[in-house]
Amino acid sequence: MSAPALSAVPATAESTPAESAGNSVLAAVRLKPSGLPTSNFPLGIPGIPKSAAKSLAAGVEYISVKHGTSEDGYTVSLLQNSNDAMSATTAQNLALAAQSAGFEPTVVQFTRPAVADFPAQDFWMVRIGNWTLKQKDQAAKVVAQLKQAGLSAKVDFLGDDGFLTSGPWSMRLLIIDPKTFRGSFASSLGTSTATREKVSAMAKADGAMAAINGGFFDIHTAAAYRGDPTGISVVDGKLLSEAVDGRTAVVMKGRSVRITELTSTMLATSGDGSTAPVGGVNRVPKANELVLYTEEFGAKTPATGGAEAVLDETGKVVGIRNAGGKVTKGKRVLHGVGAGADWLWAHAWEGKQIGIKTSVKDLRRGKSVPLTPDTYIVGGGVGLLKNGKTWITASTDGMANINMIVRRHPRTLVGVAKNGKVILAVLDGRAPGTTVGASFHEAARLMRWLGARDAINLDGGGSSAMVIGKKVVNKPSDGSERAVGDALLVRP
Repeated sequence: MSAPALSAVPATAESTPAESAGNSVLAAVRLKPSGLPTSNFPLGIPGIPKSAAKSLAAGVEYISVKHGTSEDGYTVSLLQNSNDAMSATTAQNLALAAQSAGFEPTVVQFTRPAVADFPAQDFWMVRIGNWTLKQKDQAAKVVAQLKQAGLSAKVDFLGDDGFLTSGPWSMRLLIIDPKTFRGSFASSLGTSTATREKVSAMAKADGAMAAINGGFFDIHTAAAYRGDPTGISVVDGKLLSEAVDGRTAVVMKGRSVRITELTSTMLATSGDGSTAPVGGVNRVPKANELVLYTEEFGAKTPATGGAEAVLDETGKVVGIRNAGGKVTKGKRVLHGVGAGADWLWAHAWEGKQIGIKTSVKDLRRGKSVPLTPDTYIVGGGVGLLKNGKTWITASTDGMANINMIVRRHPRTLVGVAKNGKVILAVLDGRAPGTTVGASFHEAARLMRWLGARDAINLDGGGSSAMVIGKKVVNKPSDGSERAVGDALLVRP
């Protein structure tokens, strides 16, 4: 029996060395009155995209963009331990097993492209067949037949896999010029940090003219606390979720927006001069940790068996209790587990002060970020552009894997141009025949095409949402709007 065919399939076009050559042409791109470049859409077959623009207010333009054609269909990808990407040896053995069962597999080699903090690596897939969009049922029948033969497989839409595609793409944009914009930018965690809420609800409660979803939230914690952002959140100058050191974020103050890497620290000092680091804000604590809960938490603190010091607005200890209780208005709760609880029992005396010093540092500027009442920060997921060049920080942000780097998903993106213009983009995906989304490299190309000098990827997938007024204007891939951890708001 001959070995199955080995064929090389390129990953996204953005993974080639040619990407860096495109940076030099940005300065020559002229803009239409709508704010879109006159150059070709950067993905798929070259061409000027279809677009429609509407002014929402002075300096705020809403634009819809469509480009490309639907040519991708379905294939069947074989799985090894639930993974469709594997080593060459594993792929060849799996293909031989499929061939022995009477199928005609093809072994496909591809490269997970390098990013700023993670090297490239080759992988192999085993695929069977090619069907049109209307023939998905036929692919599903092959998956069932493979299962009967003892082989695991899935139906795979070819537009999702990150290889070359003609699209199509459907994107919503807000282009905001701070020179004429008279509103401001803000963030919201909704009614509480512990629970999730829809972007439309947060926008309505704030009176925002527009909004997009914010960063990733913790779906792996206890169900009652899954609104917790997995990165930094600052609302009204208050640190409500700590930074992941070095992770990219969006810093907003008034009409200005910048994208940078941040770190945050909190230190508790008791009345007797003893100090202890506070590891987090408004989240479930780790072993031997102190965590601060603010009145925005909106839920009972976890009953971890530790200790809690209830603080008033001045930092005075007004109560010591076992862990697990409400955080009432005007109060904060310093929660300790293990060594953290021991520190509280030893140093948090009722009637005495506990000072909590909070610092957020901008790693690009090397300076602290003043936490004034008009300061807002949304923690992102992955940096995309830095000083006009592709700078994808997938490893730093915990997303250095094939699913996130290579495959296409709906994306929510924020960019800032050299002249200060702010670009908010929601690219729909996971809709075969309608819109395919983007990989990280493709998202970076899109933002650079739109004129961004710095750009960031926020939460995506089913979370991607853009709200104009009271309406969700994109088409979330879940079929309806998803409740999320936080939102970025454009205030009138």
